[in-house]
Amino acid sequence: MSEIQMPRLSDTMEEGVISTWVKNVGDKVASGDVLVEIETDKAVMEYEAYEDGYLVKQSVSEGETVPIGAVIGVIADSPDAVPEDSGDGGSEPEAAPAEEEQGEKAEEIQEAAEGTEAESAGESAASSGDGAARPRTSPLARRLAKEYGLDINRIQGSGPKGRIVRADIEAAREGGAAEQAAPAAQPKEEAKPAAEKAATAPAFDDGRASEELKVSNVRKVIARRLTESKQTVPHFYLRRTIDAEALKAFRAQINEQLSSTGVKVSFNDLIVKASATALKLHPAVNTSWVDDKLLQHHRVNVGVAVAVDAGLVVPVLHDTDKATLSEISTRTRELAGKARDGKLKPQEMSGGTFSVSNLGMFGVDSFSAVINPPEAAILAVGAMRQEPVVVDGEVVVRNRISLELSVDHRAVDGAVGAAFLKDLAEILEEPMRIIL
Repeated sequence: MSEIQMPRLSDTMEEGVISTWVKNVGDKVASGDVLVEIETDKAVMEYEAYEDGYLVKQSVSEGETVPIGAVIGVIADSPDAVPEDSGDGGSEPEAAPAEEEQGEKAEEIQEAAEGTEAESAGESAASSGDGAARPRTSPLARRLAKEYGLDINRIQGSGPKGRIVRADIEAAREGGAAEQAAPAAQPKEEAKPAAEKAATAPAFDDGRASEELKVSNVRKVIARRLTESKQTVPHFYLRRTIDAEALKAFRAQINEQLSSTGVKVSFNDLIVKASATALKLHPAVNTSWVDDKLLQHHRVNVGVAVAVDAGLVVPVLHDTDKATLSEISTRTRELAGKARDGKLKPQEMSGGTFSVSNLGMFGVDSFSAVINPPEAAILAVGAMRQEPVVVDGEVVVRNRISLELSVDHRAVDGAVGAAFLKDLAEILEEPMRIIL
């Protein structure tokens, strides 16, 4: 009998959400079968079984969030096997169902990680001798009730032995605490404390007609990581506009040669490959500052930012400097499609040493990108524009592209970043250097 634990599916993952159980309790499982789909900080990923057997327990329900390492299920040799802590075959009839009990344990693990040991201790005291004074609740339920401004004493629990769980708090929030309270526990209106009366007063209408939207785990982690990046990484920015006439002609020539293969190289593919070429010339930019240590990366892995419904994900093209333009084009489109379908594998989003973010297709002239830690730099690419410029003493119209490099000043000095951007611009203006 083997426990299935919440895996670490990305280098930044701290917790995961059970999105969908693909296998049900009692189903036969073969090594390599998809057991469950897990929403991480980057995408929804499939988690495969590593052994043959039968799924005999789902410890965590769909929609639940648990930390890495928490038990989410059990695989056994027989479909009739009973996990030791399931509460079946020898436990008293009133014992809590295994799924609910394990779900509450997962909630307590999550709550403890946030530093609420004191609250857990308080609940133990209440259940051991002061049960009449305080309802049975999970730590997560108490925290949510506090966040939502609800009186937990007026909420009726639906969990084992009347325990108040997260679902009860959410229901109380939607329908009002009064509707969730047990009839016997309803206090008289005149006996309500002033603070409780204030809590039930109509909320102030700010005139914005706001609605709270459901926030995905991906969006939460994006918000946290970008905040950390701007607060902890000292960004500096370098800007340069390139003449794209030669690049445009080079792309047309390459695509003509590839016409029989069905592969079509984009401007972004050319910029990604040129970035990899420049990183080989300037290895000091292909670094990371981690825990007061400077790491030099000997592989060039360029991440390509892809916009999806849940936010922004960055699949990684490993060994970009060694890949051909057709390989970069094919692989980028494959990864972008998987990103939009939420099917990226952990290794396809890990190990980036540099990133490219292109908003030119949206008509954006230029922008400043936020560094994707632990990488030391990210290149922001704007739209190609026709602009009047002076060439050989005459004003002519040329296609031009704005580039902006965001750099981590802890790892890369200004002169080093400037030299990198200079060579990158020259490679794009003399695009034969991309394939030489």
